[in-house]
Amino acid sequence: MLDYCTPWPDETAARYRAAGYWRGETFSALLSRLAAEHTDRVAVVDGRRRWSYTDLDARASCLATGLRGLGIGPRDRVIVQLPNIAEFLETAFALFRLDAIPVFALPAHRSSEIVHLARQSEAVAYIVAAEHGGFDYRPLAGAVRAQVPGLRHVIVIGDACGFTSFDTLRDHDTGGFPVCDPADVALFQLSGGTTGTPKMIPRTHDDYLYSIRASAEICGVTTSTVYLGALPVAHNFPMSSPGVFGTLHAGGRVVMAPQPSPAAAFPLIEAERVTLTGLVPPLAMLWMDTARTTPHDLSSLQVLQVGGARFSDAAAGRVRSALGCDLQQVFGMAEGLVCYTRAGEAERYHLTTQGRPISPDDEIRVVDRAGNETPPGEPGELLTRGPYTIRGYYRAAEHNTVAFTPDGFYRTGDIVRRLPSGHLVVAGREKDQINRGGEKVAAEEIENHLLAHPAVQDAAVVAVPDRFLGERTCAVVVPRGVAPVAGELREFLRDRGLASFKIPDRVEIVTRFPVTGVGKISKRELRRALAAHLTSTP
Repeated sequence: MLDYCTPWPDETAARYRAAGYWRGETFSALLSRLAAEHTDRVAVVDGRRRWSYTDLDARASCLATGLRGLGIGPRDRVIVQLPNIAEFLETAFALFRLDAIPVFALPAHRSSEIVHLARQSEAVAYIVAAEHGGFDYRPLAGAVRAQVPGLRHVIVIGDACGFTSFDTLRDHDTGGFPVCDPADVALFQLSGGTTGTPKMIPRTHDDYLYSIRASAEICGVTTSTVYLGALPVAHNFPMSSPGVFGTLHAGGRVVMAPQPSPAAAFPLIEAERVTLTGLVPPLAMLWMDTARTTPHDLSSLQVLQVGGARFSDAAAGRVRSALGCDLQQVFGMAEGLVCYTRAGEAERYHLTTQGRPISPDDEIRVVDRAGNETPPGEPGELLTRGPYTIRGYYRAAEHNTVAFTPDGFYRTGDIVRRLPSGHLVVAGREKDQINRGGEKVAAEEIENHLLAHPAVQDAAVVAVPDRFLGERTCAVVVPRGVAPVAGELREFLRDRGLASFKIPDRVEIVTRFPVTGVGKISKRELRRALAAHLTSTP
């Protein structure tokens, strides 16, 4: 196991192997096997580009050879910040082939997050697209490299403008790739986090491929599946639940959507006869509204997955009539645990729950604040451990003592109710985290940036309900002298390199905060007062 990662206990790991969860396959070996089994079957579609499984395998090897020529090798960390393009898969598998470790950043991340990731991971390279969504990533890459001297290479897809061009790296003289250890870290994902910048989540070949394989089976993914990557595929949900990797694992076809909007996605559903995709609740509701008047044929769509945030029962009940497909609810986290509703279950489970865990060895506890198990059906914090749930964040020993119990259960921070059937119903969050339409925003991170503003004496960031996104962010500020205006604060946060989804949707100025008996800010009272204020405001 890579240094600074927490392994599963030997006895537990042996049990997972004996049960067949961990099969000793690596991502590199998986792609080689898929290319042999599916050869000319289309693996990925990106606009007019259609790559077969053989193409993807060959491209991964050629790119791996070129990256190796730059000195990138086993256990090197490489930040990958790419949109939904075919090169995302080519890059991921090239790094797997080298036994290097991709650190998957989101397209929305900016300098604050990327600098932190580069330092924390000791990344040697950073791979970006030149531009996406109206944003030029090359100045960002230059700023990151200036602050992180160990970042030796910036590799750009498109006009490299002085950086290393992605297209010049492919070398057809391939071969001699290292043998990877399936028990070691394959990739890093990022936590939504509740404290400061994102935590790095180490996923091994064994554990992540089990999650992918089991997800594909539960979701009925086959060679006939056409999966639309609508959400950013660097997210755990569209990456592996079953996502792009689960679809490839089953020999299906992945279609990359540049944006998740109906305008971008609906023509692709019609043209490629998409059968499966996944959305967060706000987008699902937008799709349902737009489907009433769209000229595009959506009849191929068989299943819409909805996850990332709680989907209301009323909205869930509209999916079939609006889109003509089945609904599958998904609840999970990049740290591991994933739950699904399943085909053949009673409709009430599909409409009112967030599903059951993947594995028979997913251990679930629902506990009160004292750590006692709650009665069935009563809400409590979800704790979990299992064959694909991590035992610790990377290089976060102090935080791990809080995030994990001494016996290895991950404290998810989610408040759930567990039904006698084993289905979970998500009731809220215990952690100080805002779920803004599926994007997790750590309140403390935004507060720390706000406190750097000279006109801010104190700051607290809380969630406010929103019909469309579920929750929006509200920054409540105690000013130092003349109160800053909302636009000034937002521009200040953008200048500090925060991702756009973390910029507060609302700013409120107050003279003081409500406090607890020990003098801490009472966010519960703050939310209550804010809700009353918003209700009374016309």
